[in-house]
Amino acid sequence: MSKAEPHRAAAYESRSFYDEMYDERGVVRPHYEHVHRHFSAMNQPEQERRRQAVGDRMLHEGITFTLYAPGTADPLERTIPFDCIPRIIPPDEWHHLELGLQQRVKALNLFLQDIYHGQRIIRDGLIPRRMIVGNRYFRPEMAGLHVPGGVYVTASGIDLIRDEQGYYVLEDNLRSPSGFSYMFKGRTLMNELFHELYLSSSAADTDRSLNMFLRSLRSLAPSGRKDPLIVLLTPGSYNSAYYEHTFLAQQLGIHLVEGRDLVCKDQKIYLRDLRGLRQVDVIYRRIDDEFLDPLAFQPDSMLGVPGLMNAYRAGNVAIANAPGTGVADDKAVYAYVPEMIRYYMGQEPILGNVPTYILSRKEERDYVLEHLEELVVKETSLSGGYGMLIGPQASPAELDVFRDSIRRHPERYIAQRTMKLSTAPVMSAQGMEPRHIDLRGFVLSSGSGETHVVPGGLTRVALQEGSLVVNSSQGGGVKDTWVLRKP
Repeated sequence: MSKAEPHRAAAYESRSFYDEMYDERGVVRPHYEHVHRHFSAMNQPEQERRRQAVGDRMLHEGITFTLYAPGTADPLERTIPFDCIPRIIPPDEWHHLELGLQQRVKALNLFLQDIYHGQRIIRDGLIPRRMIVGNRYFRPEMAGLHVPGGVYVTASGIDLIRDEQGYYVLEDNLRSPSGFSYMFKGRTLMNELFHELYLSSSAADTDRSLNMFLRSLRSLAPSGRKDPLIVLLTPGSYNSAYYEHTFLAQQLGIHLVEGRDLVCKDQKIYLRDLRGLRQVDVIYRRIDDEFLDPLAFQPDSMLGVPGLMNAYRAGNVAIANAPGTGVADDKAVYAYVPEMIRYYMGQEPILGNVPTYILSRKEERDYVLEHLEELVVKETSLSGGYGMLIGPQASPAELDVFRDSIRRHPERYIAQRTMKLSTAPVMSAQGMEPRHIDLRGFVLSSGSGETHVVPGGLTRVALQEGSLVVNSSQGGGVKDTWVLRKP
């Protein structure tokens, strides 16, 4: 299709949503023209062959995610649905996102430093004390503890959405954000199965980001050794993201371990291997705080390392991300991040929040209860699409259940305006069809003060027509995200 006639396919209807590929007149946006021509030229058998090739590769390489469906006895392990049509972001647009993500993560690190030390933001009345010290993710054990490099959040995943007005931050994921492996593997698949298209599209490379990830972890090593011993602590093969754990350990060249592989001795952590005991400098943990150390947190945990927090307090090992970071990705605390940016950095937020209602405030709670069918309600301590109500798509019975829960426990919930998530084309059995998407931007922070945003991040797709839920844990898929380099 020539540049003179890049109009929307007749079957493609994105209705009233902002579409990433087509503008409001149905014309292909300039940065999508090359990709649009490529996929529009494919006939249906060729599209199906490509879709099957991607599925076969995902299955062969074991690129999986485990779903835990309510009411079922056994988890379902499945390959991550991967769509072949990449999401394209032009360079100027990406530069804006990159600056906004860096700003936000720096402010969140400053916030965590503050609440575990001086608590100035509480004393100055910008955020309620009960919202912090009463938060289930606030760890009193971290009070006064100076973390290696001053970095609480080494790897973060910031979820972004877009509508006709622009980009908004939807959620901050700071404990142990997932999706890195699907982003890197998606790029590999596109490079191999759509090699000519990829090479001719001037997409920014993501390989450098693996080196930045490793550099960020190394910068935390308390020993200061040039080649510190780094391990990735996993709950084990039954965890839903175990594929990612194995992938990252392999790609970063670090040890994949379970709690039983580590031992605490003389306030130091050691790895048991064939060479005996070797001191560990950095632990990149993919288990929750309460399971890290049975002596400090949940006493019956079999996943952690007894004595780990003593070694951490003694300054003999670094933990990434630091314990207690979850208080900053709580969905109620999220509402205060723009004010944190102004308070700690003296800057206006580059990326705004989705308008949010705090339901512990009576006036806001009353409004939400009256307009529940128009809003999205989320349980503050849950993630992955769990504990969520999408008002416009909910049944009267579901609305009544949430209305009752909000009245009984308002502090457990927030509500947000229902956003018109942008759409992007996916390759289906019927050809190109629009589906709602979001973008998880990955930010890496090092002890030297360097902040790196992975070019593109992970685009997540709500594969069910009309659905606004993109989470892998709720059956969503992913796309490769290409940030175009400046010509």
